[in-house]
Amino acid sequence: MNMTLNELRKTAGQLIMIRFPGPVLDAATARFIQANGIRAVCLFRGNMTDSQQLATLTAELRALMGPESLIAIDQEGGAVVRSTWVPAPPAAMGLGAADDTSLAERTGAAVARAVKALGFNWNFAPVLDLNNNPHNPVIAERSFGAGPQRAAELGMAWMAGSHGEGVACCVKHFPGHGDTHVDSHRDLPTVDKPLSQLEQFEFAPFRLAADQAPAIMTAHIVYPALDPDYPATMSRRILHQLLREEWNYQGVIITDGMDMHAIAGRYGVGKAAVRALVAGADMVMALGTPETQEETLSAIADALASGALSMEEVQARLARLAKLALSYPCQPRAYLEDAADRAVMAEGWRRALSARGNPQRPPAGSKVRLVMRQDVVSDGVSEAGVPAATVAASLGKLFDVELVTFDDAETFDWAALPQDGRYTMLASTSRLRYGPHARASWRPDLHLALWNPYQALDIAAPALMTYGFAAPALEAVNAWLSGALEATGRVPVPGFA
Repeated sequence: MNMTLNELRKTAGQLIMIRFPGPVLDAATARFIQANGIRAVCLFRGNMTDSQQLATLTAELRALMGPESLIAIDQEGGAVVRSTWVPAPPAAMGLGAADDTSLAERTGAAVARAVKALGFNWNFAPVLDLNNNPHNPVIAERSFGAGPQRAAELGMAWMAGSHGEGVACCVKHFPGHGDTHVDSHRDLPTVDKPLSQLEQFEFAPFRLAADQAPAIMTAHIVYPALDPDYPATMSRRILHQLLREEWNYQGVIITDGMDMHAIAGRYGVGKAAVRALVAGADMVMALGTPETQEETLSAIADALASGALSMEEVQARLARLAKLALSYPCQPRAYLEDAADRAVMAEGWRRALSARGNPQRPPAGSKVRLVMRQDVVSDGVSEAGVPAATVAASLGKLFDVELVTFDDAETFDWAALPQDGRYTMLASTSRLRYGPHARASWRPDLHLALWNPYQALDIAAPALMTYGFAAPALEAVNAWLSGALEATGRVPVPGFA
């Protein structure tokens, strides 16, 4: 088949998803989208200011990209949300702690109603990774738990809720990011387990969900039992043979961001994109910069021209992408359910609340010393953590609060706190686990683990775990502290009994 350079680039353009900076569609990005037939964009926090601005932006993108537009967002819940003003969904592990598929389905539906009203038709959620490694630096509370069957059931319920409201889900990160010590945004992890173990644990939720998930996102992880040479994103053994042929998966396969260091730093974005498509991916997430997007586009066009990328397989990929876009069209809706959806989310946060070590409530009006990090910036995956002043103000509704902040947990001297009888609370507001100094010497009366529940294992103190720091999480903590709520959640991973 002889194609002109323009035709090659427009075909390549349909196989990539891009991002761009800022809250408006700049002229250069618009020209790039139109000239290259781009049909897929992922928007992040930096693209958003409020509902009106975002609805305008997505409408402009839809008009530019056409009826097969795919406009995506990471609105998982907990700390991984991009639109922060809509009703705040509990994290997956919070829903795992509540252990109610009906609640999971209602949560997925509420998330979808909000993002559809903003102009999105594709949500990169839910996470089906099993968090079977307590030191995982990037998954933690994003996982529904450690049990394959229950995690899959909760994830599929969440997905059913979203699909019922017309927003496509994309489960991630296939074939499993839970048992890693490395964040693939920073380096290339390896999960070196026998195939039998992978099939029993990591693979199981994805296999259970494969007949319902319209899209699956790949993991930038090497699984030597299947392919010792390439990460899953670039492995034909994993994407084509395992997922397509052995599991008979019919939906869209999209890569995780190809700008992540696990890929871009090792292989180069252009070569990696071609390798991912040859391996069996339908769409390459070419986030990066205009320069890396151009490099990706040119590399794919060259592979099409040379025959390195089969045109027959490309046509099958385009058909799958078209089916996804037409099954879940970008058709914004009025958002009239805000108050009702906030009630759903609040229910989730309250039912997620989990206790460890028999925590005791301080008497009403007590003098409390709150110790916490001053603030937590975004790590590029999650939104910024809750500022210390916000937690202090929330607890100040119930108690006389003195706030003490630190910059570095490993140098903060707990013994230097005044011995004046104040009830001491530690509020943990980052995903990172505590180091040896804090583990050995910090002794609060109550530990509020407001993000990563595994932090409750680091500090020898009774703990409340919320699985996130959104406003309804703080409200649930106050409800417990006031005696209006019991902590009925059960942490859905080992080690918390």
